[in-house]
Amino acid sequence: MILEYKVIDNKFHNIKDVAKSYFHFSDKLIVKLKHLQKIRLNGNVSNISQPIKASDIIEFDLNYDEESGNIVPTKMDLEIIYEDESLLIVNKSSGLPVHPSINHYEDSLSNGIKYYFNEINLNKKIRPVNRLDKDTSGLVVFAKNEYVQENLINQMKTKDFKKEYLAVLEGNLPQDEGIIDLPIARKSGSIIEREVNFEKGQKAKTLYKVIYKENNLSLVKFKLETGRTHQIRVHSKYLNCPILGDTLYNKKSNLIDRQALHAYKIEFIHPILKKKMSFETKLPKDIENIFNNHMQIENYI
Repeated sequence: MILEYKVIDNKFHNIKDVAKSYFHFSDKLIVKLKHLQKIRLNGNVSNISQPIKASDIIEFDLNYDEESGNIVPTKMDLEIIYEDESLLIVNKSSGLPVHPSINHYEDSLSNGIKYYFNEINLNKKIRPVNRLDKDTSGLVVFAKNEYVQENLINQMKTKDFKKEYLAVLEGNLPQDEGIIDLPIARKSGSIIEREVNFEKGQKAKTLYKVIYKENNLSLVKFKLETGRTHQIRVHSKYLNCPILGDTLYNKKSNLIDRQALHAYKIEFIHPILKKKMSFETKLPKDIENIFNNHMQIENYI
């Protein structure tokens, strides 16, 4: 991928101005491109501080190989929702962690992405933009280069990157639609569990809408305004409506063998195409089967 900018006025003084103010490159990426001699002015390798004038053409070449030898390639069936030169979107199944770990050294989603990148001869690091818990299913975006990753992460900060979830809760929320605005912090004595904490917690805001009820269970649509760890799980528990099957914040269920949480929708501005893009997936069968009337659920969503 080559990012090109043609100078048409005196808005920017030099190449660095274009990199920082137009493309919003990080200092780290600018240093890397400079070191790799991937910055060109009118076809020639150039210094980042080089002055520019009208009609000049500046190129930032992102076509360089990267090492990701710490991730073992593992062949697996990937449900690819969308792919282009910039990014890859997959629908992750439950039980599959996004990152490798001691217990999942070769069977994480990143292992599968590494194998796929090898198959298409893409020598790039594995860069998941959003992250899901192992037992949460749904959409995960992988950036194919550092620029795209930085752009999408910045969109999370500006709230241009939107995430929506579907979850089955035990019980009934106070209202069928509302906002949960409760601060979240790490639970004392635990490295994993979080809790609502009004003294030490960080701001956490979740929008919700109940879309279906049956047998004291509620199918709820959640939209995250912030991205705290376990945000939906913690907020639901605090309201005494924990997620069905969530063994960390609730208990096991004979209706499903994992937490009934699915990241079903994402929306963002494409870093290169500069247009809004939206992607959705259907409820997984294990969540859909919790309810008796499947078609009615689809109609509500």
